[in-house]
Amino acid sequence: MVERTGSSGRSGRESSSGRGFAAMDPAQQRRIASEGGRAAHQSGHAHEFDSREAREAGRKGGEAVSRNREHMSAIGRRGAEVRNQERGSGRSASSGNAGGSVSGSASSGREGNR
Repeated sequence: MVERTGSSGRSGRESSSGRGFAAMDPAQQRRIASEGGRAAHQSGHAHEFDSREAREAGRKGGEAVSRNREHMSAIGRRGAEVRNQERGSGRSASSGNAGGSVSGSASSGREGNR
């Protein structure tokens, strides 16, 4: 029978035998994992994403984040705040003119709605 005494302060991560990777403190786990990652790259066994895999991973991550409507609303509110601050200070994110207005034939007609 294994008797546990006291609090380890490790959020329940200590194994009953007190040995092994799971029983180590998180900083030591990160250090060891980092060494393993460097060794894998040096020996040529580490997986490296190509652009297609990276694009797919980013798409999946974006889908997961966009499901959180509260988070997306907060992002939109922050964007609107920044835009309104820029307009109030005479700066424009889309053009270099001080008034933030668009004139001339180079306008696509959308800048005025930003």
